[in-house]
Amino acid sequence: MKSFYSWYKKHITQAIFTGLVLGILTGLFLAGRYAPVLTVTSLIGGIYMNALNMMIFPMVFCSIVIGICSIGNIRTTGKITGSAMVYFLSTTALASLVGLIIPRLIHLGRGVSFEMATADIQATEMSSILDTIKNLIPSNPVKAFAEGNMLQVLVFAVIIGFTLISIGEKGKPFLDFIDSLNEICLKIISTIMYFTPIGVFCTIVPVVEANGTETIISLATQLIILYIAFFAFLVYGLSVKILGKESPLRFFKAIMPAALNAFGTCSSSATIPLSKQCMEEEMGVSNQITSIAIPLGATVNMDAVSILMSFMIMFFANACGINVSVSLMIVILLANVLLSVGTPGIPGGAIASFAALATMAGLPAGILGVYISINTLCDMGATCVNIIGDLACCVVLKNKIKIKE
Repeated sequence: MKSFYSWYKKHITQAIFTGLVLGILTGLFLAGRYAPVLTVTSLIGGIYMNALNMMIFPMVFCSIVIGICSIGNIRTTGKITGSAMVYFLSTTALASLVGLIIPRLIHLGRGVSFEMATADIQATEMSSILDTIKNLIPSNPVKAFAEGNMLQVLVFAVIIGFTLISIGEKGKPFLDFIDSLNEICLKIISTIMYFTPIGVFCTIVPVVEANGTETIISLATQLIILYIAFFAFLVYGLSVKILGKESPLRFFKAIMPAALNAFGTCSSSATIPLSKQCMEEEMGVSNQITSIAIPLGATVNMDAVSILMSFMIMFFANACGINVSVSLMIVILLANVLLSVGTPGIPGGAIASFAALATMAGLPAGILGVYISINTLCDMGATCVNIIGDLACCVVLKNKIKIKE
């Protein structure tokens, strides 16, 4: 049995990819029929997501506190956080710019006609930038955990970490408790990871069944051009090679389990445990870096979401005959970067951001319904690329910031 687990862990990437492909084929086969099978896959997929989400926030909190305390140096911790933020915001701005310029240059969407859709869907509430800043510090930390507010959990963990450093030996019992809790979280997560191929299969089947072949093919073309060809390989590959001094081939091979899991689950937050595992075990990145950069990336790094939203804004504007001036493009660019900080790393988290940008661009209200109808499929590629960006940042920080073990 032990040898089987070792073999399975070694081939987990192939198993996840197999689950993904089988899920897509099953979804296409089940289109419009065999409703009981869809009910079962939705149930199992929901259980898998709940199992992951169960440990995300305790694990993130514990790993950040331990990471800060293990560094023991406020200056180094601040350098890691600041460098990660600069990387994430720079690539997000580049993504948004590309998403605005390419459709404008080739007049993408002009002459396209589509029927406006309305959808009775509740988008994640998007607060203003000032509200986001005001709410960084949780008035009720327990509520932050209960509501899944990753940004507040991050800030609370940083506060606890720095406080434990400042009080020294008196805080050691609490730090030992957090260390034990972290080990419990990691053990539970590693067990859940054995079921990732099944989880990915069951989460992808209902999505493919609901959207059909034509939608998948058209969106796949867009995702390959925008996400995989440009950002995943060109931008992140070059940053890993030039800034991280690592082989892009080795990097992409190492992160494949996390990338495939993100594609299937559409959740950056749910992929945090697997992302940390890929970086620490396969790329040798210190836990002190991954404990800060990966949760931070799941919260603020929305490169692919930014490029997608900018792309969609220009596509719909061209289709509706609305002229987006250069000055308005600049406003949308800045707003897109700022809104990314408040976009949750969960399925559908970008819907409210898109609604805000669409209003700025003067698009008809019915556009939101069209966007929502294809959002889940777009989320797959976007989340996958966001995760790759988080992990590319870890590799860059590994080379730029030397951590004393």
